[in-house]
Amino acid sequence: MNIEIISGSPRQASVTNRLALFLQKEIQKKSSHNIGLIDVRDYDLGFLQTVFKNTDEAPEQFKPLAERMFAADAFIIVTPEYNGSYSPALQNLLDHFPKQLRKVFGLATASTGALGGARSSQQLLLLVPALFGIASPYLLITPHVDKKFDAEGNLIDGSFQAAIDTFIREFLWLAESVHTKQN
Repeated sequence: MNIEIISGSPRQASVTNRLALFLQKEIQKKSSHNIGLIDVRDYDLGFLQTVFKNTDEAPEQFKPLAERMFAADAFIIVTPEYNGSYSPALQNLLDHFPKQLRKVFGLATASTGALGGARSSQQLLLLVPALFGIASPYLLITPHVDKKFDAEGNLIDGSFQAAIDTFIREFLWLAESVHTKQN
């Protein structure tokens, strides 16, 4: 399976990206799937003008991104909380692509505050069905992300490992089950 982790923070010094980096390494250790990382900071998509319906319709500079989005069998969205929701940069990226029919989405939020992006997770639960995706029911809410992961995406708070393990296990179970059913 091809799983793409989408790091949804546009900030250059993003602490949310630490969680995305860790999840990529952790899932690579725990599975044989292809795990990619799409960072919204790497793509200047501009405001939505055209939806990319396939790789051929994507502008040349976005063809590699389009190939990854269309080839993905499942996604993990990692986002900070912006005014009670997910980041506009994440929304913009997802708006450029058609519906993600029957693809499983793992939802992870992160914040330097005590709530860990809990409000943004609720907004993501509304977004995924609108994309025709399937949300994994176990969410990864990450409070004090700056104290749980270092800048390279290494876990520095071992007490958070159990939550990560459950998130990954449940996401992989659902993604593998759906993928097997479709093939």
